[in-house]
Amino acid sequence: MRNLLGKLLIINLIALAAVMPLAAIQAQENGSDVEPAVQTAPAKPQEEPQEKLTLTQAFMCEKVENNTPLHQAVVFSVSSGQVCCFTSFDPVPQPTLIYHRWYHRDELSTQIRLRLYPPLWSTYSQIQLRETDKGPWRVEISDQNGKLFDVLRFSITD
Repeated sequence: MRNLLGKLLIINLIALAAVMPLAAIQAQENGSDVEPAVQTAPAKPQEEPQEKLTLTQAFMCEKVENNTPLHQAVVFSVSSGQVCCFTSFDPVPQPTLIYHRWYHRDELSTQIRLRLYPPLWSTYSQIQLRETDKGPWRVEISDQNGKLFDVLRFSITD
């Protein structure tokens, strides 16, 4: 007898569990504030968007020593012999390529591909100066997809 009552109780509980969600749906349709008997799992929080590659520093300078740009300027003498474009990125979410595109009088003079590594990275490119390099210059700093981070303008004089 006990066994039979236990089975009937289980059957009633199963039937009740099947009917309760239907009652909650009907209550919602009727505008009632009845809470459903079965709680659903909370929605998963959306994942944080992946960090984006961010340029934190960009300088034109005469040289770089120990990863430090020296003699930052916007006008350089041809007699200095070289000019450097120093860039620093933080964060660097994954290994990435960037480009320093050097333009003299709006014509591409050289393009230098540089690698960046997580979590942060500084790098630089440089050109050797000649007498014919006098005039306006710019360096465009971009990623491998062409996203432009910055444009640095400078001049070479006597």
